[in-house]
Amino acid sequence: MIFLLRAKIKFLFKSANAFFIQSIILGQQKYLIWWNMKLATLCYLLDKKNNSTLMIFRNKKKNDYHEGKWNGLGGKFEHGESPEECAIREIEEECGLKVNSLKMKGFISFPLFDGKDDWYVFLFIAEDFTGKLIDSPEGKLEWIPNERLTEINLWDGDKIFIPWLFEEKFFSAKFNYKDGKFVDYSVSFY
Repeated sequence: MIFLLRAKIKFLFKSANAFFIQSIILGQQKYLIWWNMKLATLCYLLDKKNNSTLMIFRNKKKNDYHEGKWNGLGGKFEHGESPEECAIREIEEECGLKVNSLKMKGFISFPLFDGKDDWYVFLFIAEDFTGKLIDSPEGKLEWIPNERLTEINLWDGDKIFIPWLFEEKFFSAKFNYKDGKFVDYSVSFY
């Protein structure tokens, strides 16, 4: 029988990557178990007057895992950023608009989403923003009528969680994909 003598867990952060390392000592042998975690944000800018949401059609970056899909705005954390700071920075970089306030609506984990990394994504909405749209380096920006949001070419899981953004509750979910195909999900509402 193997006895677990000692276990240490360390979190190391480097840029947008969090490396989870668990060091386990079994007898005289030391084993390291680690995997890559990506921390990211997704934000949906809402135009209440026109009942529409700003989306981006990903078609400009080489080797973009999201190529050909519509997405909210957002991206990976930079070192030292909070989820809110990341969302605000990414929105301005991707569309040129300056967000004045955000509302966190949920949190989703995507285990091995791209086949390599676990993604942990903070989801926001923003209704208070200023500025003019730019020609985004990520793709084509478009205000999509809210009643059409789940009809455009989204990831299958997005069609499930986007309606939750319009509800008055917070959600925590896990969406499973395998080889780029949606498998299943679980969710808790608060």
